[in-house]
Amino acid sequence: MAGFHSDHIRNIALLGHAGSGKTSLAEALLARVQGKESMGSVLGKNTISDYSDLEKQAGHSLETSLLHLIYQPKKSSKPAAPSLINLLDTPGYKDLFGRAMSVLPAVETVAIVINARNGVEAVSKKAWKLLKECNKCGLIIVNQIDDPEADLPAVIEEIRQQLGEDCLPINLPCPDRTVVDCYFEPEDKATLFSSVEQAHSDLVDQVVEMDEQLMEVYLEQGQNLKPEQLHDPFESALRQRHLIPVCFTSAITGAGIDSLLRVISELMPTPLEGNPPEFLLGEGEDAAPFTLTHENTDTDNHHVIAHVFKLTMDPFMGKLGVFRVHQGIVRNGSQLFVGDGRKPLRISHMVKLQGSEHISIEEAHPGDICAIAKADSVFFDAVLHDSHEEDHFHLLPLEFPTPMVSEAIAPTRQGDEQKMSDVLHKMAAEDPSLKIEFREQQNETVILGLGDIHLNAVCDKMAQTYKMEVSRSEPTIPYKETISGKAQATYRHKKQTGGAGQFGEVSLRIEPLETGGGFEFINAIVGGVIPGSFIPAVEKGVREVLAHGAVAGFPLQDVRVTLFDGKHHSVDSKEIAFVSAGKKAFIEAVENASPVILEPYVNLEIVVPASATGDVTGDLAGNRGMVTGTETRASGKLEIHAKAPLASLRGYSSRLKSFSGGEGEYSMELSHYEAVPLDLQKQLVAAFSKEKN
Repeated sequence: MAGFHSDHIRNIALLGHAGSGKTSLAEALLARVQGKESMGSVLGKNTISDYSDLEKQAGHSLETSLLHLIYQPKKSSKPAAPSLINLLDTPGYKDLFGRAMSVLPAVETVAIVINARNGVEAVSKKAWKLLKECNKCGLIIVNQIDDPEADLPAVIEEIRQQLGEDCLPINLPCPDRTVVDCYFEPEDKATLFSSVEQAHSDLVDQVVEMDEQLMEVYLEQGQNLKPEQLHDPFESALRQRHLIPVCFTSAITGAGIDSLLRVISELMPTPLEGNPPEFLLGEGEDAAPFTLTHENTDTDNHHVIAHVFKLTMDPFMGKLGVFRVHQGIVRNGSQLFVGDGRKPLRISHMVKLQGSEHISIEEAHPGDICAIAKADSVFFDAVLHDSHEEDHFHLLPLEFPTPMVSEAIAPTRQGDEQKMSDVLHKMAAEDPSLKIEFREQQNETVILGLGDIHLNAVCDKMAQTYKMEVSRSEPTIPYKETISGKAQATYRHKKQTGGAGQFGEVSLRIEPLETGGGFEFINAIVGGVIPGSFIPAVEKGVREVLAHGAVAGFPLQDVRVTLFDGKHHSVDSKEIAFVSAGKKAFIEAVENASPVILEPYVNLEIVVPASATGDVTGDLAGNRGMVTGTETRASGKLEIHAKAPLASLRGYSSRLKSFSGGEGEYSMELSHYEAVPLDLQKQLVAAFSKEKN
């Protein structure tokens, strides 16, 4: 497969709620370009995107799949060369949104696919928010317009209410559920709402606002502007999200597919036209932002800069790194550094992905998306480059949702603990929204994800791909400890068992920090009462308490510790003595500083039939939860927003299923930590004390 230059590439991420038809839409686009009369279907378990056995069993996408198509316009406002369209088909469930959002650095355009019957759903709104945060161009695709229950006028109204007045139809649905073009070659044809003339006028009005000279021509002369005259201001409107085109389609009947292909190939931005990605140069707080220019970097005169946005770990093929080229040309045989690594990675077999198929390519130009296999040194979010001048380049990192749904897991076969650990770390390397914790106090391995579907997908893959069966159980709630007052304590560690003994005395003063303040350790020793060589040992003892807790066995946070006095012995003082003294003094001080146990509260988004509202809200109220708002969706279902302590949501999936007759769904994300009720704190402290004794 020959390489495509930047000005002939389009990169589109398909995001949207489960059931919006993203995978079917990708199949329809591919079938139309390839001239096929039939295409794969999700029900038939033969789509190019959902190729894994797990996805076929689930009946929906579990991972982001990459496809590409080469499109030669049949109609065009100007002679056009073929376009390479890279499509990224993402999972639609809220629980898998971390896997979906990780692809955004690779694209210029986020296409939000909306189910015509259900309207704007939760993932559509999350995708819209993310699109703006990541400064991407937007496209809205209303799919399944053939559904007889779809109220299309209501859907476009909801889109404009929920996502903004700048969302304007670029084609319109007709009574026979075909579509008519409203931009390139408007036709006088009956539509389900508005009119072709009005839609065309709205689009042109919106676009010419980006170009004062063009606006003067348009207003003064009433000139009919051609698409080629509008191209540059159209791109500017897309970049500033002053215009979000709305396309109506049906992946099943094919309505609007040709129109959508034309919109993508002629109007959606190339890598040279979209908003350039934001990079950081340097590490930590010293990192400085910079942006790659829009100039054409499609030459050998520019250093290679590429970004790894997806990893796939395969037991047989090894690590597959999927990357987007941002600058320079990557060729087979290229030597690329990974991050600040000193040893280069040789690009020996570069491929384009078509679902599970790997298509060999010789070179990749800026804007293209490709992959390399057996790339052991590559990691998620790595920058690949061919010069040490770019050792400290990073793409501005995405802020992934905090995983809050957790399960404790253990291998079903004794002796498989190390294998389970290895498998989990491989899976965490390819899934940035999966977190693994080993909780020493409870002796449990905990996986944390974005929802039940996410954790089910993880455990299913462990079993089927890695032959790693695990048992699953409820983990402990991730409580935290802090203090609300000030205190000080002195502890002397003295041990004499014959011969050299152990001696160390430590005096500490502690006080609370603001929420999120973390930990501060201040050495205020004067006069050498504790030699400088033992100060780190005192801090080490304090940090052990921070990790394991002082009053209830949970991590302790937001505290300032000042070491202000102590004693040592010229012979018996040792590091271990000051570690122990620091630890015991800190515990005593915490016990006298009005300790508080904090519990996580989460923001809940619950979608249920309206008939289940009373049961859901009553259950929340009875479990220390609080409803913060409600919305009625176009589908008639109710969207309930609430806050609740995580501890009250054990078994919530089963409860919600019971309330809603199996039609409810929910998602949650961390809101904040808050002090537990006093009676619960007493229970937790007593349980910890009993366990210690």
